[in-house]
Amino acid sequence: MDFLKEIKRRRTFGIISHPDAGKTTLTEKLLLFGGAIQEAGAVKSNKIKKGATSDFMEIERQRGISVATSVLAFVYKDKKINILDTPGHKDFSEDTFRTLTAVDSVIVVIDVAKGVEEQTEKLVEVCRMRKIPIIVFINKLDREGKDAFDLMDEVEQKLGLRVTPLSIPIGMGYDFKGIYNIWEKNIQLFQDESKQIIGKKEHFKSLDAPELETKIGAISLNNLKDELELIEGVYPPFNQQEYLDGTLQPVLFGSALNNFGVQELLNCFIEIAPEPLAKQSDTRLVKPDDKNFTGFVFKIHANMDPKHRDRLAFIKIVSGTFERNKPYHHVRLNKKLKFSSPNAFFAEKKQIVDISYPGDIVGIHDTGNFKIGDTLTTGDILQFKGIPSFSPEHFRFINNNDPLKSKQLAKGINQLMDEGVAQLFTLDLNGRKVIGTVGALQFEVIQYRLLNEYGAKCNFENLNVYKACWIEANDDSTDFIEFQRIKQKFLAKDKSGKLVFLADSAFSLQMTQEKFKEVKFHYTSEY
Repeated sequence: MDFLKEIKRRRTFGIISHPDAGKTTLTEKLLLFGGAIQEAGAVKSNKIKKGATSDFMEIERQRGISVATSVLAFVYKDKKINILDTPGHKDFSEDTFRTLTAVDSVIVVIDVAKGVEEQTEKLVEVCRMRKIPIIVFINKLDREGKDAFDLMDEVEQKLGLRVTPLSIPIGMGYDFKGIYNIWEKNIQLFQDESKQIIGKKEHFKSLDAPELETKIGAISLNNLKDELELIEGVYPPFNQQEYLDGTLQPVLFGSALNNFGVQELLNCFIEIAPEPLAKQSDTRLVKPDDKNFTGFVFKIHANMDPKHRDRLAFIKIVSGTFERNKPYHHVRLNKKLKFSSPNAFFAEKKQIVDISYPGDIVGIHDTGNFKIGDTLTTGDILQFKGIPSFSPEHFRFINNNDPLKSKQLAKGINQLMDEGVAQLFTLDLNGRKVIGTVGALQFEVIQYRLLNEYGAKCNFENLNVYKACWIEANDDSTDFIEFQRIKQKFLAKDKSGKLVFLADSAFSLQMTQEKFKEVKFHYTSEY
């Protein structure tokens, strides 16, 4: 199959939501309907059933939450689909923000009972800033929840989106009868069935089918007709270009746990979702059909298999083809590298691939050559933009509990920081190591992984820091020299050696900014 056809087959998207909205369950059911797995796993905290395919880390299986982005791929109706299932918990949101640099579109999952939640707002804000096409999937229709129109109003007001429904539920919770699919102009009735395997559904092509009234009742049928009339009058018709431009967001309803509305979502998605998109570099816009290979590292995961101590760098291919045993230029290190066993991810299995195309995610074994944001090319020298580190919200000193394991602790911290699990700052004054995270739960994950993967014991000590600010200034300016002298005990270096100011309060930061006008303070490392 030729190069351009392969590009057009690709669909790479992320699934984002607040915790417990059903994101990982939806991922499982997309794999199920895509034929990638025969039986869907459950996302339970006790994990007594088959575990979710995308929750592969031991700590995820214990807690029943996703703490790392996982990559899953399958072929459906001749389309190669790459799913990035992201953590929903706010404590792991930096992993999600970075993952959004590698997707061409997203599906936002919203719980029908809880509506739009805080974490959803933050994630959608990032998508809107990047103009990523969004599909909204309102989940858990089999439970009592808010009215469909109230939910769509909430999505518009809280998320600042302009929505148009492509399906509408018939009833809700105990009265849930099924879904009218506006996109395919048909009705699917709900039958309580096994949640783990695909069952048969009843379809009705027309609202006037005589047996439909028998099935759902005259009241439900009349309500449905009124609602469809209302949708036609109130919401804009679906326009694919507006969706691709990020100015219109289609809404679909369903129940992922009950396999309901998932296939409709998948069918709609492969028709409307974008093919691999162009990406801006520091020199030019790189298009997928450029013959020269370009790609960037958006995630690093150490110890995916703790027995083998392997470390994978996840590369999103932007243009050209990625082939086994071919030399590629590592821009930051300015050296050529070859990869003998690049992995593609098919459900829970890794598989060595000979060739990959734009839109694909490739995992390559890394011996310490990669950092998040690194670019690989075969043609011109360029660097992709837009993978910053954000200012953490929690800061703690890290202390070694076992002096005999100092090397293991240092190695573990370095590898976990390369993954982007958290950020490491070294104080200029005394060289003490400070870990900064987006959420407090990350400290627990770091401690657990250091012990279980590196055999290193550590503890954390509270540190009163309000915000980390990356410093930009002229080294010779008197303002900057004075700033360094006065604020010496609040200065640190990040992992890349950049100077960071650890402000102890909002007031202190404001006063410092006012006093030292020639010093610029940035809340992300990519300024």
